Amino acid sequence: GEEGIIVAEKEKPQAVFLDNRMQGMGGIETLQHLRSAAPQSMIILMTAFGTTQTAIEAMKFGAFDYIVKPFDVKKVLELTEKAVAAHTDLMKAKGAYKSVLNSDDYKEGIVGQSEPMQAVFKVIGQVAASDVTVMVTGESGTGKELIARAICQHSLRSGKPFMAVNCAAIPENLIESELFGHEKGSFTGATQQRAGKFELCDGGTLFLDEIGDMALPTQTKILRALQEGEIQRVGGSHMIKVDVRVVAATNKNLEAMILAKEFREDLYYRLNVMRIRLPALRERPEDIPALIDFMLQRMQKGNKTRARQVSVEAMNLLRGYTWPGNVRELENVMHRSAVIAKGDTILAKDLPIEVTTGQVDSRREPEVHSMDQIASEPVSTMSLPSGDAESPGNLFSPDTGGLIGDMVSDELDSVEGLVEHLYAQLRDTHDKNLLQEIERHIIERALQETNFNQVKASAILGITRATLRKRIDQYSLNQ
Repeated sequence: GEEGIIVAEKEKPQAVFLDNRMQGMGGIETLQHLRSAAPQSMIILMTAFGTTQTAIEAMKFGAFDYIVKPFDVKKVLELTEKAVAAHTDLMKAKGAYKSVLNSDDYKEGIVGQSEPMQAVFKVIGQVAASDVTVMVTGESGTGKELIARAICQHSLRSGKPFMAVNCAAIPENLIESELFGHEKGSFTGATQQRAGKFELCDGGTLFLDEIGDMALPTQTKILRALQEGEIQRVGGSHMIKVDVRVVAATNKNLEAMILAKEFREDLYYRLNVMRIRLPALRERPEDIPALIDFMLQRMQKGNKTRARQVSVEAMNLLRGYTWPGNVRELENVMHRSAVIAKGDTILAKDLPIEVTTGQVDSRREPEVHSMDQIASEPVSTMSLPSGDAESPGNLFSPDTGGLIGDMVSDELDSVEGLVEHLYAQLRDTHDKNLLQEIERHIIERALQETNFNQVKASAILGITRATLRKRIDQYSLNQ
């Protein structure tokens, strides 16, 4: 092993066959040293014992493959050709991005030099020194919690607690206890007194993520906490003074929820004193190289991968993808690709198929956009057919009896076009609330699609299950 390392470092071979059991340094230990001595070499471990441990360790420490003795010569030749081809691809690949910064330059974890992100940084600087509440909006995966942490870090409360609560992840019957605490015996399972996040975060910053999923009774208590600076534990009889700065976040259209009586208007204005909209990753593709470099540097620090750069071809594919899952999806792709990569460079073939083909998985749940995202898009003024105003029928019927079935496909290219058509069809034919009429049909369609599975239907619609149940009762949509 020791001699092999010296030779490999000098010769830089395309492929190395490495025995597992040798005198002196063993195969796995030699493999680890070879990864540094000859990082471009494709290493094939040979062993007479194809044990689970050997296989796992060989791949864990960066082997191209491993083979079990006795050898099938034909398979060994095929494997050698693959290893040499992989080495050739690696040597041809050119790194697409040379970083001028390192991961320490992004202490907050927020990476971006694009104009949209520079605007975000400026607003953070403006609001950080004050105690105003902040609303952070943007699609899922854009990094809203990172923004909240940056606000806290640069504020006068930086030395005080920062706590995050995902309002969508906590059951409705437990969210008040999580936020405000409870007294012993206040409900089944409350075996002792417990302080909530508002108390524990006194003097600090509380981040309320997915605020749009919070039930109306809890919204009322949040409003009192913000207005009066006091809370009451569940089952408690006295008020507790708290000094907490709240940063809230959502990917939902709160304005529409207010109209539907699902979100308190007074709480909305209390939270929306300052608003920061995080751009989707597809709106700032120029930041993708820096984001990738930051992610790879961070992975290298934890010795999680040997991949250090991305080839030009791979980078072009990454920049051209639409990233429906935003930065969170990019990080997932980089972890996966870095693990698969055979050398220190991630190649195009290491990327998942949705990135290389540019096609988003059709099973992915649609993103729910916030109002300021929708408002930033141009409104379509296309001319639409009037249709049969006398019989709207099932708006979302897949057959030709529904309005969508009557529309020409190119007229459905935008949400605005669809809304304009539905509005024209329903405006003069219904005495009832127009918004409710459209909402009823959408909910009914989601329930039909999921065979009345309320969990799946609420996920598609982007509302809580409790809200869906209320709408089912309101519109008499029971199966």
